[in-house]
Amino acid sequence: MLTLATMSHRTAPIAVREAIAIPGDALEDATARAQATLGPSAILSTCNRFELYVSGHQEPERLIEFIGAETGASEDRVSRHFEVRHDAEAIRHLYRVASGVESLVLGEFEIMGQLRGAFSAAAGAGMEDAILVHVMHGAIRAGRRARHETAIGHHAMSVSSIAARQARDLHPDIRRARVLVIGAGEAGRLTAEALVDQGVSDVVVVNRTFTRAEALAGELRGRAMPFEELGDAIATSDVVVAASGAPGTLVDLELMRKAVERREGAPLIAIDIGMPRDLDPRVASLPGVTYYDMEGLQEISAENGRARERELPAVEAVLDEEVADFLAWFDRLRTKPTIASLNGRAEEIRVAALEKSLKRMGADDDLRREVDALTRSIVKRLLHDPIMTLRTRGDREQHYIEAVRTLFQLDDAEPVGAPPRDTDAAG
Repeated sequence: MLTLATMSHRTAPIAVREAIAIPGDALEDATARAQATLGPSAILSTCNRFELYVSGHQEPERLIEFIGAETGASEDRVSRHFEVRHDAEAIRHLYRVASGVESLVLGEFEIMGQLRGAFSAAAGAGMEDAILVHVMHGAIRAGRRARHETAIGHHAMSVSSIAARQARDLHPDIRRARVLVIGAGEAGRLTAEALVDQGVSDVVVVNRTFTRAEALAGELRGRAMPFEELGDAIATSDVVVAASGAPGTLVDLELMRKAVERREGAPLIAIDIGMPRDLDPRVASLPGVTYYDMEGLQEISAENGRARERELPAVEAVLDEEVADFLAWFDRLRTKPTIASLNGRAEEIRVAALEKSLKRMGADDDLRREVDALTRSIVKRLLHDPIMTLRTRGDREQHYIEAVRTLFQLDDAEPVGAPPRDTDAAG
């Protein structure tokens, strides 16, 4: 049915994950090579995981060999950090990945986009396998359901998202707030983007290098101010997000005191996600200032993580349903050809016998219709129990399918009306 080779942050350190990875722009070509070597395949490659899904039952050695050849890693290294799973275990793992249960940040949503990218690359490489296509669609559906029907995706977890959420919760109308971002690095950008997504439209960026401040402000449709005007920027802002990554304090107590005095009692939210901190922690003592640093945000993150963990039983219940749906579909897929052959063989016999008898009887149209309906009913009743047995047990016990095909000679049936095979040769 399905074979999976998986490596993630659970099984490999970051150095190994960096070495065994495929860039996004090379994913489709790599998937095409996988399909040429292994059969219908899909590859998911992110900063925290590498997974190879292949239709059918594959020996682990073949997958390990391909991953080593494709990434340049030794087969010994690959085999030490990869786990191979088959069939229902592989399907459930994929659905857990889609739901964010296997993510480093529990319940994160970005994995859904990464999965869609992997599936798109597989399709672009020519993958048309029914099983793999069905399991891919099932994974996306499972991920959506997990987030819509449970709170696994609620409660911000990353520092930038928590910082933005805190600002939104603390400010009476975040859409009207003026936000100052100190620093033009990744952390500041992500926090500012999260605030813009929440409706903030007035963003100011201050950075030691003014051109970098201008670049980020352009992305955010905000404006840049020179670093020398940092005090003015603080005094005219409602929310300050400090994330410069500078080696020392950028805003000391005196600079902040002067800025706060100019605000004439207007509240100020100061969130410091710099490491080391950009703001002197003593600014928390100033009137009207609400201050959070990394330590405070990490406490919120830990509590949010515990809240998400409480959703795991509800997520697993959703996944139980989705995996059961897939296996039921696959069961029907396995028995469908035999049921179709059985129905076809019975209909072939019925029609041949019916035509022969009606022709001999010289039956008129009314009689033909009556006898046709009668024989259809008889055949349907005769086949009802064998077909129900196939549907309910043939999916799990292959010998039922084999027995039906043998008893009704479905694999080597001769056309009805053909001369019988000579089993007693004349001497």
